[in-house]
Amino acid sequence: MPALLLLLLSTVVFGALLHLLLSATSSLRRSRHLPLPPGPKGWPILGNLPQLGAKPHQTLAALSRTYGPLLKLRLGRVDVVVASSASVAAAFLKTHDANFSCRPPNSGAEHIAYNYQDLVFAPYGPRWRALRKLCSIHLFSAKALDDFGHVREQEAAALARSLLAPGEGETAVGEEVNVCVANALARAVMGRRVFGGGLGREAEEFKEMVVELMRLAGVFNLGDFVPGLGWLDPQGVVSDMKRLHRRYDAMLDKMITEHAVGSRRAGGSGAEDLLSVMVGLRGKALDAESGAISNVDIKALLLNLFAAGTDTTTSTVEWALAELIRHPRVLAEAQREIDSVVGRARLVSDGDLSSLPFLQAIVKETFRLHPSTPLSLPRMASESCEVAGYHVPKGATLLVNVWAISRDPAAWPKPLEFRPERFLPGGEHAHVDIRGTDFEIIPFGAGRRICAGMSLGLRMVQFLTATLVHAFDWTLPTGQSPEKLDMEEAYGLTLQRAVPLKARATPRLDQQAYN
Repeated sequence: MPALLLLLLSTVVFGALLHLLLSATSSLRRSRHLPLPPGPKGWPILGNLPQLGAKPHQTLAALSRTYGPLLKLRLGRVDVVVASSASVAAAFLKTHDANFSCRPPNSGAEHIAYNYQDLVFAPYGPRWRALRKLCSIHLFSAKALDDFGHVREQEAAALARSLLAPGEGETAVGEEVNVCVANALARAVMGRRVFGGGLGREAEEFKEMVVELMRLAGVFNLGDFVPGLGWLDPQGVVSDMKRLHRRYDAMLDKMITEHAVGSRRAGGSGAEDLLSVMVGLRGKALDAESGAISNVDIKALLLNLFAAGTDTTTSTVEWALAELIRHPRVLAEAQREIDSVVGRARLVSDGDLSSLPFLQAIVKETFRLHPSTPLSLPRMASESCEVAGYHVPKGATLLVNVWAISRDPAAWPKPLEFRPERFLPGGEHAHVDIRGTDFEIIPFGAGRRICAGMSLGLRMVQFLTATLVHAFDWTLPTGQSPEKLDMEEAYGLTLQRAVPLKARATPRLDQQAYN
């Protein structure tokens, strides 16, 4: 009897193993018979790299109209697949999200972001999850957003006062907003402002460093794709990255030192900011699976927060105001809405935002036309898979063309028009969200590696746009007409304006509102 049971058990196990083997073989055979996604023929050695042009998101959008919403490129030795429709993006970022949770190697993460020790480019795993959780609790949770609401209000008020300064010239909107965002973020992260009033030398240098970082991070560096070219650095990208990293490293060391001095002077009281928490954890493991947190880990995370956290918000607010200047009817309607809720005796408060649906629609429409990250940060296939009837090989790099998806005429009627009404009740996209669940518009990405700071970023864009719209009337410098305002894009990791917005701000509220 025991022998019979053993025989039966052996037969079952053998059958199960045979089934798994046949299934795996069948799957492998089927994947080998699936075609690769279509795409343009590339050059020898360089592949399609020379075809990307100065604005790769636009080039790839044009290629998708020829080859379809899933196309394949060969950049040097690297297979790259590009998703340019909502359905294909959902297949990658929802259905196959786990398979595309890691980043491919790249020189920016190595030479700027402390050799992958930051949150944005860190390998997916326990350490990444622990860092993300730390930021979520102290910066991005609903409680943290509410706790720091007064900080955003105070810095927005300081921005409004700075725009009241007398002078004949126009305002460099992006620079002013960048100071406001950096100070609001710094107070949440480290308990103090990093810039004084107005646009000082340090503030201008910081803005320039952030723009340079985003430009370099958006470059398709030949050394990342063609073996043997890395040491030559033919574009000079790596040397620029190393130089910029040294500047950032000195700035972050200074921030940490000054924070420590400030904490000692305060006697350790009220030290609940993120930097204090991280310094307190230095030398300790974040959890059972992660290594000890180091000073480099702290600087890498600060680099993420101050670079990505300021630039994406600043550029989006700048785009929003530019669109409103071009569309005075929309600007006037937004002002009427805010006046009806807030009045003219005070500035907008953080708590007013939920009562401003038209303002929220303006922000959504701005994210649609001008997503802060036009091409998603790259992901890499851990295993080969099938998407939309095509074979995606293991190790392939995934790029999601967020810019093309949100301008897809199949999903968006009159996609090139600025029409916030499409998001209002009764509009064709009234129920579309921008938080990564509706793939027609994913300015923050989607899936496991969705932007960690999405909640804070969205709140900041809404709040600062509302403040600028409510507190001021806006006109362009003499000789410029709104219809002809330059709306050209400058490509980088984030979508900058090719020509920074300069405009005149005229106060429209009671004087007491600005005090």
